[in-house]
Amino acid sequence: MTRSTCKVLYVSGEISPFVRVSSLADFMASFPQAMEDEGCEARIMMPKYGVINDRKFRLHDVLRLSDIKVPLKDKTDLLHVKVTALPSSKIQTYFLYNEKYFKRNGLFTDMAQGDNFKGSAERVIFFNIGILETLQRLGWKPDIIHFHDWYASLVPLLLKTVYADNAFFKGIKTVLTLHNVHSQGVFPVKPFKKLLPEAMIEGLHAEGDDAVNMLFTGIEHADRVATTSGRYAELISNDVDAAHGVDKILALRGNHLEGIINGLDTKQWNPSSDKLIKKKFDVERLEEKLENKKYLHQELKLSFDEDAPLIGAMVNFDRFQGIELVVDAIENLMQLDLRLVISGTGDKNIQNKLQDLATRYHGKLGLNFEFTDAFFHQIMASADMLLMPGKLESCGMMQFFAMRYGTLPIIYAGSGSAETIDEVDQQHDGSGFAFHEYTPEALTKTVEAALSIYGDKERWARLVTDSMEREMTWKDSAEKYNQIYRGLLERV
Repeated sequence: MTRSTCKVLYVSGEISPFVRVSSLADFMASFPQAMEDEGCEARIMMPKYGVINDRKFRLHDVLRLSDIKVPLKDKTDLLHVKVTALPSSKIQTYFLYNEKYFKRNGLFTDMAQGDNFKGSAERVIFFNIGILETLQRLGWKPDIIHFHDWYASLVPLLLKTVYADNAFFKGIKTVLTLHNVHSQGVFPVKPFKKLLPEAMIEGLHAEGDDAVNMLFTGIEHADRVATTSGRYAELISNDVDAAHGVDKILALRGNHLEGIINGLDTKQWNPSSDKLIKKKFDVERLEEKLENKKYLHQELKLSFDEDAPLIGAMVNFDRFQGIELVVDAIENLMQLDLRLVISGTGDKNIQNKLQDLATRYHGKLGLNFEFTDAFFHQIMASADMLLMPGKLESCGMMQFFAMRYGTLPIIYAGSGSAETIDEVDQQHDGSGFAFHEYTPEALTKTVEAALSIYGDKERWARLVTDSMEREMTWKDSAEKYNQIYRGLLERV
């Protein structure tokens, strides 16, 4: 497939470094470029939230993309588009904006409360219709619209109903990749009935009598559905607890859910050239990784001991990413010779509990509640191990970042992330550690085993070097997505 025959629009509600809530943002930071390298012509769209800094990311207005009409049921709102290039690439990224809908300093969900912001359903509807209206104004017709999680899940249904007779959209195929099936975009049905035509309402997936499930709607109407690892595909197809209802919708589709693991942009994540970390390093200069470790100890007021490993954990404070497991294990972990850094945002009760624990274990437990790209990179460069406690992780990206920076991940063996590491034990080298029972005791036991291996400096240096030199590019995964695109386009 040549560049001229495959045009793909990528749509997401979060893209790093512009805004980050989950590993989806990290995925979107590099995946479109991987597909460009594979021969596609890629462009990107996302909402222009109030939290996105125009000056920092060099967003600029484009005159011909101003005052785009977004037709709703009984009114028309205007859309304005700001443009920049995705960092580390030249891919055009379009930010869809309307002050009434997106001036608020937040996305669609209040992470601290776990509830949708007031008016989020209206924002979602405006964004989804705006995607298609912006394409028409651009005059750029993609072959594929590839959307991620629930944010643009109305697009396939819009193409089949409201825009079905519009010649511009004829032949466009849609692909949905599932990253976080627990996050489904469930909103009251009332705004949908108020703003969308009846033909659309009939195609929405109802959640009870008074709500709409965006993710289920997207799964039902997309031409193909994929997810980010084979293990996660199996989980959400067959495990009721893991699926959050997705298994039933997938069964109704009756076709295969393909699991394609994530990859790594080795230019963006490169410790030898990373400008965001204190000291650049590589396998020939691992002493500089130690300097990064010392630096983070100083920044977080931890007591430094070269023989005590530094374990990092970057998790959302919610019930999905495993922070509760970590909190339950902290008392036992603090009895071990280690330092632990936890970074995240969300539930204020969890944050308060962590602050109490950090006071009790001053010098051993460090906290960071403000996400920045600089801290994200620095913890990868500074830590010896990265704790990824999510029980139902689809694949994620952090283990790739960690291994690239010589930081060995600790993951749950039942998660999709386990597909991406080779487990280390007393007899076998590998690239990470895994706990096989989802309990604080099993987690603590695995950390103890990792500490034992860390004490063997010669072996640990070998593990670090092997992890940093591990092949983790997007190439194989990009080829598999390209096969999906090709299969859809050959059916046109």
